[in-house]
Amino acid sequence: MTIWYLGALRAMEEMSLYMKDKEMASRCRKLFLSGSKWTDENLFNGEYYIHKIIVPEKESIPVEQLVGMGSSDYGNPDYQLGEGCLVDQLVGQYLAHVCGLGYLVKKENVAKTLQSIMKYNYKSDLTDHFNCFRSYALGNEAALLMAAYPKSRPVNPFPYFTEVMTGFEYAAAIGMLYEGQTTDGLKCISNIRDRYDGRKRSPFDEAECGHHYGRAMDSWSAILALTGFHYSGVTKELKFGDISGKYFWSDGYAYGTVEISKSGEDRLLTLNVLNGKLDLSKISITGYGTASLKKMTTFSEGSKEVFKINPKL
Repeated sequence: MTIWYLGALRAMEEMSLYMKDKEMASRCRKLFLSGSKWTDENLFNGEYYIHKIIVPEKESIPVEQLVGMGSSDYGNPDYQLGEGCLVDQLVGQYLAHVCGLGYLVKKENVAKTLQSIMKYNYKSDLTDHFNCFRSYALGNEAALLMAAYPKSRPVNPFPYFTEVMTGFEYAAAIGMLYEGQTTDGLKCISNIRDRYDGRKRSPFDEAECGHHYGRAMDSWSAILALTGFHYSGVTKELKFGDISGKYFWSDGYAYGTVEISKSGEDRLLTLNVLNGKLDLSKISITGYGTASLKKMTTFSEGSKEVFKINPKL
C-alpha cells in the first residue's frame, strides 16, 4: 500500500504541473521524496519489502474500530502479511512504469525484490503444496504463490497466502519485463496460459475471486513492457523501445502497427493506423532519439508514415 501511495503522489504531482498548480506539485514532490526514502530505509529487508505491523495504543482509537482485527491478543493481530514476500508488493511500481512516472523506490531494490519473488514464491510443481483456501492452480502446474515466508511467519497469516491468482502473477511478471528480467517474466506468463489452455480451464476466464475477474486484464501491459510503448494524451508524444521488429499498439483512441528497423545510425519507424485517430506531435525511441512534427498532426485510419530518427538530431 505504501508504494501504491507513492505512485499516487507522483501521478498527482504530474497532474498538478499540467494544471500549473505549483504549490500542490511541490507538496506532492516533498511527500514523495520523504516517503520513498522512508520505504527503502524501513521496509526493505535486503531482499524484498516487508509489512511492518505497527499496532496503535488501545487508548488512541475507539474500541468499536478494533472489531475484526481477528485476535484475542491485541498486540498481535491475525490476518497480517508480516515478513512475508508478497507477490504483488511492487504493483504500484508496475503501474508507475506503465504510466511513465519513473521509479518510486530505489531501482536496485526493485530488481532485487522481483528476483526474490521468483526465488521464494515460484513453484514449478504444486503437487506437494498445501493450500488452506481456494484452489486456482494445483497438481503439476507451475505458479507464483500469493506470499512466501522464508524468514518467519505469523501464527495466523492473511487467509489466502497459499493461493494463486493470475492478476497478481501478471503484476509481478510484467514488473520483471520492465526490469529486463525477460526470461523469468515470460516464464510466469507462459505458466498462466498453460493452466488456462482450453482443456483444463477456459482460456477466456482466468478465475480468481470470481469468474471473468477483471484483474487478469493487466496481462495487456506485457505488450507495453516488451515494446516500450507509451502515449501521452497531454504532450501527444508516442514512444517505443529501441527494439527492431513489428508490433501492435493501441492508445485508447486508435490502434495499429509499428515497424522499427536499423539503417546505419538511423532508426526507421513505420507507423500504421488501422483504426481510429491518432494525435501526434512527436515520436521517440526511448534512449535513442526523437522525431518532432512541425505541428500536431492527426493520423486517421489507413494512414502510414515513415519517421527517420537520428540520435544526433
